[in-house]
Amino acid sequence: MHSHTCGPETNRLQYRAFTDDDAESFFALNSHPDVMRFTGEPPVSSLGAARDAIANYRDFEDVGYGRWACILKETQAVIGFCGLKYLTDLNEVDVGYRFLPEFWGQGLATEACTASLEFGFTTLRLNQIIGLVLPANTASTRVLEKVGMQADGEFVYDGICVLRFFTRREAHVDNGVKSGELPR
Repeated sequence: MHSHTCGPETNRLQYRAFTDDDAESFFALNSHPDVMRFTGEPPVSSLGAARDAIANYRDFEDVGYGRWACILKETQAVIGFCGLKYLTDLNEVDVGYRFLPEFWGQGLATEACTASLEFGFTTLRLNQIIGLVLPANTASTRVLEKVGMQADGEFVYDGICVLRFFTRREAHVDNGVKSGELPR
């Protein structure tokens, strides 16, 4: 199995696995109350906890892909994450993303999500990718809709009511979508 610790690249973003050098950025992202408000997860409690989370993140070793640090090319700063996560309990692959609030509203989540979907369908040869979002998170719902994902109802996941979105390979690959483009 190939471990894809480097992910796709877009016009504005580079993707790579988080390293210990990213602990401060990881902590800033995952402890920010506005970022964590719609995740259903507790905030990271300390810089040490951020280092532990990075060190113990095994998705790249276990399934060959995961959530990548999103590096803004212009500044080389870690501004968030995006990528794919295999959810063993659902036997599905989920696209997920988080960005620091100062980077919201610039189309970066849409750009990152589009590239992650394309990577999943063309490189990993996945047939379907889902997106899970809290119903109150209208901004993320809009991102999933913009990248061509379809709503598939509500259900309880990990004790939380979420909206499920999905898209399939034929909606992206067969339409000639390239990294950084929106599906037609």
